[in-house]
Amino acid sequence: MAVDAQTNLQKLNHLIEKPSSLFQLTKTQLYNKILDNNEGELTELGAINQLTGQYTGRSPKDKFIVNEPSYRDAIDWGSVNQPIEEEKFLRLYDKVLDYLDQKDELYVFNGYAGSDQDTQLRLTVVNEMAWHNLFAHNMFIRPSSKDEAEKIKPNFTIVSAPHFKANPEEDGTASETFVIISFKHRIILIGGIEYAGEMKKGIFSVMNYLLPQQDIMSMHCSANVGEKGDVALFFGLSGTGKTTLSAAPDRKLIGDDEHGWNKNGIFNIEGGCYAKAINLSKEKEPQIYDAIRYGTILENVVVEEDGNVDFDDNKYTENTRAAYPIDYIDNIAKPSKAAHPNTIVFLTADAFGVLPPISKLTKEQALYHFLSGFTSKLAGTERGITEPVPSFSTCFGAPFLPLNPKRYAELLGQLIDKHEVEVYLVNTGWTGGKYGVGRRISLKYTRRMVDAAIKGELKNAEFEKDEVFGLSVPKDIKDVPKSILQPINAWSNQDAYREQAQDLISRFVENFKKFGDDSKDIAEQGGFKA
Repeated sequence: MAVDAQTNLQKLNHLIEKPSSLFQLTKTQLYNKILDNNEGELTELGAINQLTGQYTGRSPKDKFIVNEPSYRDAIDWGSVNQPIEEEKFLRLYDKVLDYLDQKDELYVFNGYAGSDQDTQLRLTVVNEMAWHNLFAHNMFIRPSSKDEAEKIKPNFTIVSAPHFKANPEEDGTASETFVIISFKHRIILIGGIEYAGEMKKGIFSVMNYLLPQQDIMSMHCSANVGEKGDVALFFGLSGTGKTTLSAAPDRKLIGDDEHGWNKNGIFNIEGGCYAKAINLSKEKEPQIYDAIRYGTILENVVVEEDGNVDFDDNKYTENTRAAYPIDYIDNIAKPSKAAHPNTIVFLTADAFGVLPPISKLTKEQALYHFLSGFTSKLAGTERGITEPVPSFSTCFGAPFLPLNPKRYAELLGQLIDKHEVEVYLVNTGWTGGKYGVGRRISLKYTRRMVDAAIKGELKNAEFEKDEVFGLSVPKDIKDVPKSILQPINAWSNQDAYREQAQDLISRFVENFKKFGDDSKDIAEQGGFKA
């Protein structure tokens, strides 16, 4: 039986307006609901800890975009952007709304995505669980008052029902879990999964569709700004160091994960941070550690009987998380905007242990590495990942890109040229051998190398080409051992290094073939040669 979209809209409005739908609750009110509902546990740090069950990371095989004529030709369909028919979506949406209508309480949050008011997305988030609503409160941009929130007329709505299970045969999903985006109906529909990150990444996918159509670059990156107004961007997938490296004590944080780049400069898409918490310590990451306090949501962290948090225990997952408002970081840019960047850093966690810890890229090399998006998926960032897996994720954010990746590369290339931006490739992964043999590059050394790049210390540095990749590597960086700058010198067996490096090069070459003949110039001018 066909379902009328107007009926679904009426049902949604009914849900939001019900007296049992609790609107724009404060942190304290949400804390009380979380504890009353036994959704989470209070820790000694003041944060609430949640366990998300079998899903401790995103479930990309369960993400869909509704196949609708109005934008069908614009979507880059494939394994990332899987289609689902509009009729099936509307029927499933109808079932979810009926399910939520039976709940004693729902939680509703109104806010924004995007600190640039000209392109800001107005949001409503409808949650089955109180802690998900607190997550939305932390991660999206919060209105200044409840009165302001009441006046928001959303142009996108998240409907999240983690305890609702789909019937794949009937609903057209891959499993009982689903994350479905409809640009026509302006809905993100989520069910069968408690991992809260699906909400924030759903909105990011929406912004990655909307912004480039306005010639605005959308980016999976963190950003910060120095005292002189110098701006740095850090591209990278989960676990490569975006949050950690952008939270520098002598630079103001603009944002830790999602940004836009328009004619005026950089702007944050979010209102919070979603930091990895595994092995977190006050000594290594003081700003993030100090942000874990009253109002913060922890995910899948081990909490002892006395309430103490053990950040080193990976009992539930390596992908433990902390979600907190961005103003829990003392040193932030207000508002979350800045001028055009001076430096771009591509972060990769190389599990092969062969890429240099830092190298300077030409524009052509930058576009090649941007389109390639090489890294290693680290344990826990996706369901089933238990140790690093070499991976290519286009634009360092393929799971969140609805459009053809060449559109994002085109915009980036234009901006690099226009603003004369320096680009560096930084390996935060392994050195002296592959994963299991070598060691992770010291965070202390990575910080020093990144600091040298973004403060201009490398502008007049002497560089040399590494013999395998042809990348420009600085000969010397203050307080960094020379032995690690050229990765071949960190290996005890240099023949083994060359063999492993050639293996990685062949993977780059094979991966880049998917971009076709119209990207040959980038491959020839900036790519690795097999």
